[in-house]
This record gives sequence, C-alpha cells and structure tokens, in this order.
Amino acid sequence: MFEFAWLWVFLLAPLPWLLRLLLPPADSGDAALRVGFLDELQALSGRRARAALPSWRQQAPLALLWFLLLCAAARPQWVGEPLPLPASGRDLLLAVDVSGSMDYADMQWDDEPVSRLELVKRLLGDFIEGRRGDRVGLILFGSQAYLQAPLTFDRHTVRTWLDEAMIGIAGKNTAIGDAIGLAVKRLRQRPTQSRVLVLITDGANNGGEIDPMVAAQLAADEGVRIYAIGIGADPQQSSAFGSFGFSALDLDETSLRAITDVTGGEYFRARNQADLEQIELTLDRLEPVAQQPTLARPALALYPWPLALALLGSLLLVGQVLWPDLLQRLRRRT
Repeated sequence: MFEFAWLWVFLLAPLPWLLRLLLPPADSGDAALRVGFLDELQALSGRRARAALPSWRQQAPLALLWFLLLCAAARPQWVGEPLPLPASGRDLLLAVDVSGSMDYADMQWDDEPVSRLELVKRLLGDFIEGRRGDRVGLILFGSQAYLQAPLTFDRHTVRTWLDEAMIGIAGKNTAIGDAIGLAVKRLRQRPTQSRVLVLITDGANNGGEIDPMVAAQLAADEGVRIYAIGIGADPQQSSAFGSFGFSALDLDETSLRAITDVTGGEYFRARNQADLEQIELTLDRLEPVAQQPTLARPALALYPWPLALALLGSLLLVGQVLWPDLLQRLRRRT
C-alpha cells in the first residue's frame, strides 16, 4: 500500500507564494530603461524579453519542482502487510563485576593464564550471541552500578560493550546491592515471567548504597530471578594480591546463595574455564517464556524518485538560463 509517512508536509505548499506576498521585492540595483520599440529589439537579438511578472507558464515549472520536493520530504513509501517479529525469549540482564579484584589472573584459557574479567568476556560473549529471541542488556558495577547496554535484540552490540569493559571503570569496590537494584528498575516494566538477572562477581559486597539482601527481596517482589556466578580459583591455589590490592578470592558465597534462594534462582561456582562453560549450558536450559509478538510492517522508501525528478528539472531550468541558444537548437531538432 502506498502512503506518505509525513502527510503534514503538504501544508507547506503555499509557502513560496506567501513569502512573495509578504517580503519586499528584491532590488537588482540596475536602472530600468523603458523603450517603445521592444518588438524591433527582440527581432534583432533573436530573443524574447521576459515580462516584469512571470506568467503562469513560467511559474508552472517552479511550482512542479516545489511539489516534487514536498513529495520527497513527505516520505513516500510502499508499506507491506504486518509481519510478526519473534519475541519468545526472556529479558535477560547481565551484571558483570569490573572491580579491581577481577583483574587477578588466576583463570586459564587454552592453558594460558588470563584475568577473571578476560575469561568472562570470552565465554559470556558467545553466551550473549546465542541468546536468539531474548532481549539482552548489560550492567557494569564496581563501587557503583551503570547500565552499559539497555535491553535489546541487538546482541552483537551488547557483546561489543562487554568486550570494551575495563577494570576499575566503575570503581574498585563491589556494590552488588546497587547492581541488583538497577537491574530491578530496568526489568520491572517487562513481562513478569521473563525477568532474569545473571550476576557475575568474585567478591563480597563492600560498596554502594543498597544492602544486597534488601535488593534481593525487592527483586523477588518484582518477579526477577537472579542467577549468581561466583568466579575465581580456590584460595589455596594462589595467595598473592591483585594489582588493586585485593586478595585472590574474597567471595561471599553465603550471601550469593541467599540472594538466589530468595528470588527463585540458583548459585553457581566457577573455578575454571570448564566450570563456566558448564554454567552457560545450565543457563541455556532455562525455559523461554512466550511474550506478545511484535508486529512490523516492512516499508520501501520511495523518496529518491521525486527527489531525482526535482534535481533533473532544476538542471533543465539552469541550463535554459545559461545556454538558451543550445536548448533552442535541441528543441528544433526534436
């Protein structure tokens, strides 16, 4: 079906004539010379003098150009039948700890030591890409929590934001309660049975304004299920300190289990790459909740056609002024 997206643009149609009436005429600065033998001069020059006011024939090409420009500005388009977009997944927010302790390199990737955050990036990146049909968002938290990517079907962009996350960008402490509170704020407008938060951290709550258990109870009231992942090698594997002065592992598993129990989620422990991969498989088995499908009508933009015609007409008018003899010869030949 053909339609104009911005039909109100045609209300501007009388604008050139209104400006002609309201604005004073332009002064060319040349003195006017009135002659009584105009016909003889036209015969000698081979050209026809223009009248002081253009006739309707002279105004018609300009009016046509203005109409074509209005048609292009009104966004003509061919709209197809409504098509349903798949939206049968969950609204899944990832809250990733970027505090100083996540820089500790006690994890392994292909037998090479990597930091905890680097392992999370590599594995959760594929996890995000596989969330077809889900809206995925990203929260980064340290001393404070920030929404890095809102809930979206654009999984590639969310993965890019995760890959660009840096240690300490949100502060060196760990505000788990603030991260949960921000997630609840973003998820509360979504369908109740589809609200999921995956919380990844390697430490205990030591920052922020909200107590984690208070935030967890709020999440439970809003129907948000929390799946917590505690990441980091066991303390006996390393007793050194990270670059920000944190110990190898200061994970409060008791609190994380309590948070997931309150919200009906589950707590996972990731000591190495294999554990984290298994956790992703477990999260993949979560049953998606059917949501109301979104209807979209494909639209084919047609504005280039009237715009191209307006450009061609403008070139012809300019050529008529600059090369009148050439155009007259072409007309005679045709």
